[in-house]
Amino acid sequence: MASAGVVARVLIDNPLPQLDHLFDYSVPEALRADVRVGQRVKVPFRSGGRLIDGYIIELVDRASADFSGQLSEIDSLISVVPVLTPEVYALARRVADRGAGSAIDVVRLAVPPRAVRVEKKWIAERAEGATAVAAVAEHAAVVVPAASELPAVTGYSAEVLAGAIDPDGRVALTAIPRLLEGPGGIWVGHWAVTMAELAVRTLATGRSAVLAVPDFRDQDQLLAALHALLPAEKVSRFDARQTTSERYGAFLACLDDEPRVIVGNRSVVYAPAARLGLIAMWDDGDPLYAESLSPYAHARDVALIRQGVTECALVLLGHARSIEAQRLVEIGWLHELGPERFTRPNIIATAQQGSPDPQAQAARIPSTAWREAKQALATGPVLVQVASPGYAPVVACASCREAAHCGRCQGPLGQSAAGAAPSCRWCGAIAANWSCGNCGGHALRTVRIGAGRTAEELGRAFPGALVIVADGENPILNVAARPALVIATRGAEPVADGGYAAVLLLDGERILGRESLRVAEDALRWWSNAAALATPGAPVLLAGVGGALATALATWQQAGWAASEFADRRALRFPPAVRTASVTAAPAVLETTLAELRELDGVDILGPVPAPIAPGAAAASDGLMRAIVRFDYGAGADVARRLRAGIVAVASSRRRPPKGGAFRPAPTLRVRFDDPEIF
Repeated sequence: MASAGVVARVLIDNPLPQLDHLFDYSVPEALRADVRVGQRVKVPFRSGGRLIDGYIIELVDRASADFSGQLSEIDSLISVVPVLTPEVYALARRVADRGAGSAIDVVRLAVPPRAVRVEKKWIAERAEGATAVAAVAEHAAVVVPAASELPAVTGYSAEVLAGAIDPDGRVALTAIPRLLEGPGGIWVGHWAVTMAELAVRTLATGRSAVLAVPDFRDQDQLLAALHALLPAEKVSRFDARQTTSERYGAFLACLDDEPRVIVGNRSVVYAPAARLGLIAMWDDGDPLYAESLSPYAHARDVALIRQGVTECALVLLGHARSIEAQRLVEIGWLHELGPERFTRPNIIATAQQGSPDPQAQAARIPSTAWREAKQALATGPVLVQVASPGYAPVVACASCREAAHCGRCQGPLGQSAAGAAPSCRWCGAIAANWSCGNCGGHALRTVRIGAGRTAEELGRAFPGALVIVADGENPILNVAARPALVIATRGAEPVADGGYAAVLLLDGERILGRESLRVAEDALRWWSNAAALATPGAPVLLAGVGGALATALATWQQAGWAASEFADRRALRFPPAVRTASVTAAPAVLETTLAELRELDGVDILGPVPAPIAPGAAAASDGLMRAIVRFDYGAGADVARRLRAGIVAVASSRRRPPKGGAFRPAPTLRVRFDDPEIF
């Protein structure tokens, strides 16, 4: 509660980087009884009676305030609910500083928009007094039912599971590649049951658990596993499918002082949690964990920072270990744990079978895969993982083989269905009268086959078979235990009741042909997750890929491959052996900014080169240049401070106009730390 002569230090909701600090405001007499840290407020800003939203971060005595003059007063409270907890603000500040960003940008990710009716209902329920307290106590007493309907979790010793949630415990945990059946006949990945078990054990100690998963498919599996062990009141959900009211209601529930399990996608790592005891992430290498909004902090990095702030347990769980997790293992920050015993998937790398027929070796679906699929289809569903969604995502001129491009934006053309007119994958324009810019031809040929075309071809090859397509446009979460061909893009594979009778991993060469430092790591993760969906002993056929990557999958030694990959990257100073920052600006601004970094130890700069053309853009962005800054982890704070100073300086400047003209906007300086797309 605020008393007389109290000053509120407010973080204002404004994107300008030069305003990323706390502003002092006097608390008026009328508000002193109600003001709390973390509340949303409206405050005057600059002149003209303008009001701006903000959050109260601190309340201090007037005598201890730095400014001794007249302070502006808080105009009003937007809400009496303290939505920004001190722990979450401290996290936001550290995340922003690490990425040369603004704390308010992180707070926007952490605190959802207000829903007034939901908030009023929540306040009323909390004000009910003893009845509400008794109800909360009743729910709090029920942590784990006396008898769970889920099978006992096998493969991990009790000591392993207990050690994973010890305070300040940090673990890279290898998941068991199999499915389990839960209540109501719902099948989920063993990983989901493991995470649920860890969360329940944490909750039993009076602490909350935050569980992060990449997308809604994983979330539904995890929620099914949790609901088998916990009452619904003890589980909160955050995801993009929720309405504003649903998301805000879940957020308010997390502000209560009762521990709970909080499940969500990448932003769940910011959720308020009473006595946080565990942060667990499933498949932390998934690119969906990368934040697309400034300061672009990866959910794994946020989890690491929060673990350091709260000293809670941290578990990174996966079938294939990310290279970032491998680095943490090798420096001793994470302790690696695995199952005591498990049955590894039956992986068959067809490229390593040494067929003497070159045509057979080049076939998209080798003869071995055809035979296994035909046999498996007689007993159950068969999963076929493909690289691309759609029908024919890439087409080319049938005469000269030149890739077909859009006449409007020069983006790649594709076909959405058999016989459909080609359309641009960038701007969506229909190219009904397309002609080749190279030879003038009008006929097209398919270069890349998508899930739709694959389903069409397999449907002809297996007449009478049920064909199911699962991709981003056709999300399917579960399929029944009956014969069917399930064509799925990587990451969109449904869970089959009892597991798949066979799994075909196609387009391996195409996946590995993508220009990216992470391509092999991503491929191994996609293949491993798909293989874990097979019933024990069922064949999992990897087509067209050999070498160390295929061997790692076949022997289920993903951690060993990650160690080898990290050693290679360390020798070449590639991330995550070092950190990176991409810096984009006009040439003069970029040179000034880079000059501040060159004097730092452990820093080297690649470039500058012309900034890449964004998809859908017709030309480069006004002569902007980009440089890549590589630096040791120990230099990260200095690099971030200097780049932040450059951002503030550029944002604060306005170029002088010609005589009599208006001020021109400030030049551009864009910075992104640990950009996953630059290598």
